[in-house]
This record gives sequence, structure tokens and C-alpha cells, in this order.
Amino acid sequence: MNILKATADFERWLANRLPIIRQDIALKHTHMAEAPFSFFRATFYRWIQLWPEVCADLAKAPAVLAIGDLHIENFGTWRDEEGRLIWGVNDLDEAWPASYALDLVRLTTSAYLAISAEHLSLTRREAADAIEEGYRDALNAGGKAFVLAEHHQWLRLLALGKLRDPVRFWEKMQQCRPLTAKPPQEAIKLIEASFPEPRSPYQLRRRIAGLGSLGHPRILALSSRHGAFIAREAKGIRTSAWAWCRGISSEEVYGAKLVDRSVRVKDPFVRFHGHWLVRRLAPDCSRIELASLPKERDEARLLYDMGWETANIHFGSSAAIAKVKKDLSSRKGRWLHKAAKSMHKATLKDWEHWREDWKGSAQR
Repeated sequence: MNILKATADFERWLANRLPIIRQDIALKHTHMAEAPFSFFRATFYRWIQLWPEVCADLAKAPAVLAIGDLHIENFGTWRDEEGRLIWGVNDLDEAWPASYALDLVRLTTSAYLAISAEHLSLTRREAADAIEEGYRDALNAGGKAFVLAEHHQWLRLLALGKLRDPVRFWEKMQQCRPLTAKPPQEAIKLIEASFPEPRSPYQLRRRIAGLGSLGHPRILALSSRHGAFIAREAKGIRTSAWAWCRGISSEEVYGAKLVDRSVRVKDPFVRFHGHWLVRRLAPDCSRIELASLPKERDEARLLYDMGWETANIHFGSSAAIAKVKKDLSSRKGRWLHKAAKSMHKATLKDWEHWREDWKGSAQR
């Protein structure tokens, strides 16, 4: 199955699980043709088809409850119950039991794509080494969440470079178009329950965001409290693309289990309920994009922390950690670099196929 057939088949599967937004799917296809990194972020379903073929040995490594759709822009910040700023993985939509190595190779491959696009300036081997070192060190230390308070000052300053002009952030939220379709009552109940009491009037808008989940329904509820904006988002979720890839019938969403089990400081406003995920949106509760980072940054240290955070998540599978450590100790040389290099090559090949077909379709 090539990328064209895989995409068509996956989207048919998706449409049977969510009321997908067709115009957003068309936008997703356009973004997929624009650049390899955008294509990579949008096509996790294709990655898991290629993974056991390209990295057969690693695909058989000890399994954990993996993040799945991990990449260098799948990290962000939120506030905990004490108001402290927390940094970590902020999208667990594709969580599923899989080889621990999948998350590491996918994270490293995303770094290689960013390096090729000149969004990162370090070498590919430096990137792979930093990610692997962070992961190994976290496993040996038992993991530790990233609370950006008296510790991790450099990361807090790095994050605050984008955290974010509130005026600009709320202007962007106000630019979202009003929701014209009748919203699902389940989503509205969840949104209203997440607002502080007494609840102020709110406006419903349609939010377009993400790439892997572009096409999923997103309902933005915009309100104000004490003269300033507050917002909640309800996003339609479904079981991981792994179920599609393996041809199995499953409705299980593993993201909530990862939030509960991993080494993590929870976002008190994140709620999983059925086929909906509700969360708070704010300037300091969102994903951090590479383009938003300050020019002066320690990229190797950032990737090291991403490797560490990956281990934090894998600690959610505590019974598997001993096996992971044993397998990892047997991996010598530049195994991660070699695997990411192979997946990088396979991704580019798929992207070129997609881009050529998309250009041809646009001309017809």
C-alpha cells in the first residue's frame, strides 16, 4: 500500500469514527505537500505501516504504552494545581502499546527533518546522541517531571520566549470563525463543566489547529472573567491509528492511562471523556513551535530533555522498564542514528510521491 492508498483508506476508517470536517481534511492534504516536516506530522498512520518494514529488529523490542505520534513540536507547557509552569509532551492522541524504540526513533527522525529544513543547527548525530543520552539518564534516575520553577530555569526562559504575548494569543482566538453547526450536547456539557463558577456567557467558535488531528472536530468556547479572556476547547478523539493499521476493532483511548501512570505533573484542566478531550487554552497552555524559540538556545540540551521526557512517559509501563533497560544496554554504536536515518529516507520518499500527486491533482 503506497502513501496515496494508505491515506484514502485511513480517512475512510476515520470517517466511521468521527464526524470529520471535510474542508479541514483538504487543508491537511495541502499542508502535507508543502514540506517534509508537515507531511511527517500529518501521517502517523503511514509511519506505523513503514516502521516494522524499515526497522524490523527495533519493532520487536520490549513494548511500553508509547506516545506514538512523537515529534519535536509535540512538547508544550501547562499550569498545575499550584499554578506552576510544567513542560512536557502535550499530545497523547495516538498512545498505544508499542516498542519503546518507536518513540525514540520518531522523535529523532523529526529532529532530522528539522535539521534538513534549517530549523535546528546541530548535526544529525549530535541530535541522536542528545536524545538517547537523555532517555538513558532518565531511565537510570527513575525519571523526573519538568517543573519550571526553581529548577530548569533555562528551559523556563526558553519556553517564555513564546509564552506568549497574551494580546496576540487572544487576537488569534477571536479570529476563529463562529461555530454554525449544532454542537454535540456531550461536548457542550463537558465545556460548561470545565468553566469556573459562576459561569460567564461564552461564544462557540470553530478552531483549526494541528496536523495529525486536522479534520477532527474542534469546538472553542471563548469567554471572559474579571475583564480578561478565558477559553476551553473540546476536541474529538478516537482510538489510535494503530487499530486501523492492524485491522482490529477497538475503541480504547490510551491517552488518559498515560496521563495517570507516567512520571507527570497533571494539567488539572485536561479531561478525557468518551470521544472528547476538553482542555484549557491560554498563552502558557499550548504547544511550543520551533519557529517560536529564541535564536540563542542550547539545542542539544533541549533534545536531551525531550529524550528524558520520553522516558518519563514510558515509566507509565513500570512492569516493562527492566526489559527496556536490558534491551537498551545491548544497543551499541549509533543504532538510533541509523534507524532514524532509514525512517527519514522512507518519509522523504513518501512525501515526494504525495507532493507530485498533489501537484498533478491541482493542475487537473
